[in-house]
Amino acid sequence: MFRNVAELVKLAEDQNKQIAEIMIEQELKVTGRTREEIFQLMEQNLTVMEQAVERGIKGVHSHSGLTGGDAVLLQKYIEKGQFLSGETILDAVSKAVATNEVNAAMGTICATPTAGSAGVVPGTLFAVKTKLNPTREQMIKYLFTAGAFGFVVANNASISGAAGGCQAEVGSASGMAAAALVEMAGGTPKQSAEAMAITLKNMLGLVCDPVAGLVEVPCVKRNAMGASNAMIAADMALAGITSRIPCDEVIEAMFKIGQTMPATLRETGQGGLAVTKTGRMLEAKIFGKPLDKRESKP
Repeated sequence: MFRNVAELVKLAEDQNKQIAEIMIEQELKVTGRTREEIFQLMEQNLTVMEQAVERGIKGVHSHSGLTGGDAVLLQKYIEKGQFLSGETILDAVSKAVATNEVNAAMGTICATPTAGSAGVVPGTLFAVKTKLNPTREQMIKYLFTAGAFGFVVANNASISGAAGGCQAEVGSASGMAAAALVEMAGGTPKQSAEAMAITLKNMLGLVCDPVAGLVEVPCVKRNAMGASNAMIAADMALAGITSRIPCDEVIEAMFKIGQTMPATLRETGQGGLAVTKTGRMLEAKIFGKPLDKRESKP
C-alpha cells in the first residue's frame, strides 16, 4: 500500500515494476477482485472515454448554448496544417474539449477525477495513441497510472473544485495525465512523479468560477489548457528536467492554497468570471433572470 507519491515511486523502483502494476496490486488487495475483474472494470472506463471523444469530435452542443462545436473547429484547424503548435498537442486539446462538451451536453463521460475535469486524461491518451501505438492493455494501464496519482491527491489534498478550486480538479487531472504519459512513453517512475509535480506547480491557485453555476465556462477550455500543460510537462520530465519541489510537497501546497482560497472562488459562482458583466448577462439569459443579487467579494 502507498500513501504518497514518494512511497509509490519507491515501491515501483524496488520491485522493478511500472506504477500501473503497483496500482493494480493495490486494487487487488483493497477490493478482493481478481486481476481480470479489475482490468475489465477499467476497460469499461476506457470504452466510455473513447465513445465520448468520438461523439464530441463529431460535434455536440449543450442545452444552455454556452458550449459546443469547438472540438470540431480544432480538428478542422489541424487538417489545414497551418497550426502554430504541434499536431499531437492540438489533437490532445481537441479531444479534451470534445469530452467536456459531451459532459456539458448531458452525455456519458468518465470522471477523471471529476466530471468537470474529465477531458484531460482521455484527451491526452487518445492523442498519443497514433504516435506511441499502445496495445489495448497498455491503454488500460495508462488509466491505472493516472489513477495512482489521483489516489494520492484525493487522500492527501482534494479533487473537489468546491473544496480547493479548479487547481484541485483540472490541476489534478493534468498531473495525472502527465504522469501516465511519461510511463506510456517509457519513462521511469521517478520521471512520472516529476511530470506530475511540474504540471501541478503550473496550475496552483487556479480558481473555480463557473458562469451561471454550470460546468461549461470556463471549464471546457480549462481542460484544453490542462491537456496541453500535461503534454509539455511530460516532455520536460522525459528530457530529464526535474522539479525542485518534490511532488508530495507540491500536492501539500495545493491543499493549503485551497484551504485559504476565498469561498467566492470555489465553485460558488460568486467570484471570478462568474460575476463579470458578461458572466451575469449569460446567467440572466439562461435562467431568465440572475439567480440572486450576489456580488463579487474581495
